[in-house]
Amino acid sequence: MPRPLALLLLVLLSAPIAAKEAAPAAADPVLEKRVMTLAEELRCLVCQNQTLAESNAPLAEDLRNQVREKMRQGRSDKEVVDFLVERYGDFVLYRPPLKTTTVLLWFGPPMLLAVGFAVLLRRVRRRRQADDTGTTDADRRRAAELLAGGEPR
Repeated sequence: MPRPLALLLLVLLSAPIAAKEAAPAAADPVLEKRVMTLAEELRCLVCQNQTLAESNAPLAEDLRNQVREKMRQGRSDKEVVDFLVERYGDFVLYRPPLKTTTVLLWFGPPMLLAVGFAVLLRRVRRRRQADDTGTTDADRRRAAELLAGGEPR
C-alpha cells in the first residue's frame, strides 16, 4: 500500500476515537463545567506548575477522566478531592493546606529568599570593610598608574 494512502487510512480510522473523546463535554455541559472548575484547583503531577485544567499531559487527561467519572457516580467535589489526596497526597492540590507536612511548601520559598538576602547583605558589608583598608588617595593614584602601565612617580 502506498505510504500516503496508509497515512490517510490511519487518520480516517482514528477520527471516531477522537470524536468519542470529545463527547463527554457535549453530553453534559454542566458536568464538564464542574469538572473543569475542580481541575483548576488540582495540580498536574507531570507539569507541576500547571493545573489539571491547563495541562495537556496524558496523566492530566487521565486524572480529569477520573474526576469526571467520580462526579458521574454522584460524588461531591470534596469527596473527589479527598479521593485524589488520598491517592496522590497533598501535592495534587494546587493550594495545599497548611499542615506539618506542608510547612516547607508554604514557608520554604520565603525562607530561601530571606537567607539569600542575608548572604547578599553580608557580602556587601564585607566588601565595604575591605575597601576601607586605610589606603590614601595617593596610594590609589599610584595603583591606577601601575595598572595603566605607566611609571610610578
